[in-house]
Amino acid sequence: MKLKLILVLLLVILGYLLTPIYGFLSHKDKLPMLPFGQQTMPHANAPMVSKVHNSDYAIQAADAIAMLEKHREVINSPGFTAAVAINNQLVWQGAAGWADLKHALPMQTDTQLRIGSTSKALTSAGLARAVASHKLTLDTPLKDLYEHLPNPNWAQITPRQLASHMAGLPHYGQNTEFSGLLKSMTLDHYYEHVDDAVALFDESKLLGKPGERFEYSSLGTVLLSQVIEKATGESYTAWMQHQVFSPLKLSHTQIEQKATKLAQFYKQDKSDSEQFYVWRKVDLSHRLAAGGWVSTSSDLAQFGQGFMQSDFIPADVREAFYEPQRLNNGEVNPQNYAIGWRKHQISIDPALPEVDYYSHGGVSRGAQSFLMVIPEYQFSLAVNINRNVDEFGDFSKIAGQLSRLFLRPQGIKRD
Repeated sequence: MKLKLILVLLLVILGYLLTPIYGFLSHKDKLPMLPFGQQTMPHANAPMVSKVHNSDYAIQAADAIAMLEKHREVINSPGFTAAVAINNQLVWQGAAGWADLKHALPMQTDTQLRIGSTSKALTSAGLARAVASHKLTLDTPLKDLYEHLPNPNWAQITPRQLASHMAGLPHYGQNTEFSGLLKSMTLDHYYEHVDDAVALFDESKLLGKPGERFEYSSLGTVLLSQVIEKATGESYTAWMQHQVFSPLKLSHTQIEQKATKLAQFYKQDKSDSEQFYVWRKVDLSHRLAAGGWVSTSSDLAQFGQGFMQSDFIPADVREAFYEPQRLNNGEVNPQNYAIGWRKHQISIDPALPEVDYYSHGGVSRGAQSFLMVIPEYQFSLAVNINRNVDEFGDFSKIAGQLSRLFLRPQGIKRD
C-alpha cells in the first residue's frame, strides 16, 4: 500500500513538473495538442465597432472597419483591433470579432491584448526619456552604471548595443543557463523585480563580442530595463509609468497581472479552422520590457504620436533613436534596426516618393501586434489580434493598406 501511494505521489509530482513543458511544446506544434477543450468561432454576424474622432475621416473610417473585418476573416482571427492617429490626435478606432469565444464577448476598442515585442518600442521611449534627462548616454558602458555587475563579460556593453541587439546577449532559446532556459519554457512564475528576471540568464555565455554582429535578443532588452533602473534609481515599471504612460495618457498599457479588460488568447486547431484552443496560462513578467506589456491599439497609436513630439522626446534624441545602428565594422545591421525601432520605407501615393516609417511588431502567446509611425505625415497606426498566424506579414500587411487609406485621399502635406 505504501509503495502504491509513493508511486501515485511521484506520478503527481512528475505530472506537475512536466505539464508546463508539454504545454510549451504542444503550443509550439512540437507535440500534439490534447484532443478536447476546443471552442468554435462563429463566421456569421461578427460584431464590429468603429469610432470616428475627426469627422474629416468619416469616409475612410467606414472603409477601414470593412477592411478590418475582411482581413480578420482572411487570417481567421477571433478578434482584431486597430487605431489611427494623425497630428497628435486619435482619429479612428476599430474592433471586429470576439475577445472571448466561449462567452461570445465582442472585441472592443479598449480590449487589452498582449503586444509581444512591440514592448521594445515602449522600452525605447523609457530609455530615450532617461537619455534626455541626462541619467545616462547611449554609450555609457555597463561597468560605469553597476556597483557589482551580474556578469563581468557585460562590462563594456552599452545601452545602445542592448537596445539594437548588438550586445551579444542570447535570445530565449540560446540561454546557456539551464534553469533560466527552463523557466522561459514553463512560464509559470511571476517576477516582480527585474533583478530576478536578469538572474535567469546572468551566467549565460555571450554569443560574440559586443558590436560584432546582430543577434536579436529579448534577454538583452530585459537587461536594458535593469540598466534603466541603475541609471534612474527607480524601478523599471515606476519609470515607465511616470515617464511614458502617464504623460501620454496610456491608461490601458499595463502589466498583464493588473489588466482588467484582457482578451482571451487562442491557438487555432490545425485540423479544423473553426476550432480554437484557449492559450495555456502563462506568466510573461520575466520578459516585461522585451515582450510582456499588454496594451490596446489606441494606446499604441497614441504612443506613436508621443514619440514624435519634441516636448516628450527632444528632436536630437529622437533622431538618434530612429537611426539604424552600425556594427563594429561600420556596416548597418541587417535588419535596419535602430533603438527599439526598425526603419523601412513606404509608398503612400505613386505620385510621391517613398517616405521613411518606423515600426515594431510583436508575437506573444496567442497574440500579435504591429505599431508603425510615419513622421513625414505625423501618422501612427497600430493593429492587434488575439491569435498567432504562421506568417507575420499575413497579419501586418493591413497596416500599409490602412496607412494609404487614411493618408492618400487627404493629400496631407509633408513637413
